[in-house]
Amino acid sequence: MKNARYKNQNIAVLGAGLSGSAAALLLKSEGARVTVLDSAEEKNLLKSTLDNLRAQAVHVICGAAADRDSSAYDMAILSPGIDPASSLVRNFLSRGIEIISELELGWRFCEIPVIAITGTNGKTTTTELVAQMLNACGQRTIACGNIGKPLSEVAREKQPFDVLTVEVSSFQLEAVSAFHASISLWLNFAPDHLDRYRSVADYRAAKLRIFENQTEDDVAVVNALESLPGLRPRKITFSAYTNKSDFRLSEGAIVYRNEPVLRLVDTKLRGSHNVENIMAALAAGMARGLGFQEMAPALCAYQSRPHRCELVREVGGVSYVNDSKATNLDALEKALRAQRKPVVLIAGGKDKGFTFDPLRSLVREKVQSVILIGEMAERIGRSWDGAAECEIANSLAEAVERAHASARPGEVVLFSPGTSSFDMFKSYADRGDQFRALVQALPQTDR
Repeated sequence: MKNARYKNQNIAVLGAGLSGSAAALLLKSEGARVTVLDSAEEKNLLKSTLDNLRAQAVHVICGAAADRDSSAYDMAILSPGIDPASSLVRNFLSRGIEIISELELGWRFCEIPVIAITGTNGKTTTTELVAQMLNACGQRTIACGNIGKPLSEVAREKQPFDVLTVEVSSFQLEAVSAFHASISLWLNFAPDHLDRYRSVADYRAAKLRIFENQTEDDVAVVNALESLPGLRPRKITFSAYTNKSDFRLSEGAIVYRNEPVLRLVDTKLRGSHNVENIMAALAAGMARGLGFQEMAPALCAYQSRPHRCELVREVGGVSYVNDSKATNLDALEKALRAQRKPVVLIAGGKDKGFTFDPLRSLVREKVQSVILIGEMAERIGRSWDGAAECEIANSLAEAVERAHASARPGEVVLFSPGTSSFDMFKSYADRGDQFRALVQALPQTDR
């Protein structure tokens, strides 16, 4: 059996979150002796997850004891949420124990091709586009990895798929070794996660590992404006901003080598960034042998998920847009460029190590006023001083109240934080849900 090597092995799983739990249960089902370690105190971890692990005879160590653990292990599995520079991981590295990522582990159990999708922004939308399109065309797949089910959970369930559509993040790619995608998608790249990486170059290097094990028999779907190192796989390029690509824009349609394949007016997605996501999905389908006519209906039917430039409500002639998924500068920039009305912007959150200076001119062009929240509020205010009127709110509720008071008919209140949520919220989804609830509670006013 392909993975019989894990039977009776002592294996540590670092991280007790969704991915770590999936890895632990997969290894346990293969006969391994599994210990899950997490530096967080047990009271701060999800009780149902820990109870389920223990019910499956998985040993769990939490808190400081996890960082100090000196037990002998044959290997360790790294969850994407655990920083390789943490005390927990350094303990294993110092003892020379092999560490692989949860993504690598799940892939080792996969007997079918993988489509891997990465990029600073647009990963989730593109992954869902590809999965919806393939399923509609009779190629059984699931959107998984960095969204939905971790790859290890999909591997354990052994469902009859033809191909796996896997969103992969830089965190997941950090500790791969043999991970191999038959089709890789590189959507875009912009600075992010500088609270985890020492430099933008390190972040980029982690992402580039998506191509590491591809061969001449594979396909790489890449943004034509990206400067990438020499790639072994066959390239299919796309861009909404240049004609020097296989997929390009022309007269309101996506064109493949001068052949119109999809009219933008027929799709439910808006913005140039989403046009590129659709192009990438078309390229992936083409690489899987599909024709444009059979791909188009599913792509046209796709609707964006919540928290991605989601129109929540119109109040007194003011549109309220929830773009909580904007967790970096590039996503905020795309949201601002997509607006056709003057903007009252609510932004801010966790300090991820980058500056908001690059958006100064765009803010001056698009934004009437800015309401800032979170630990980055004062820094962003200094970056944009003179570009737009900036004020600081102590909470999201206060920010929505101030936006409601100041926005005029014909303007848009855009909640696009431009950074992570963990200083004030559980996740970007929690943040967006709270924004939506606050907007829904606003009184309807006539101005």
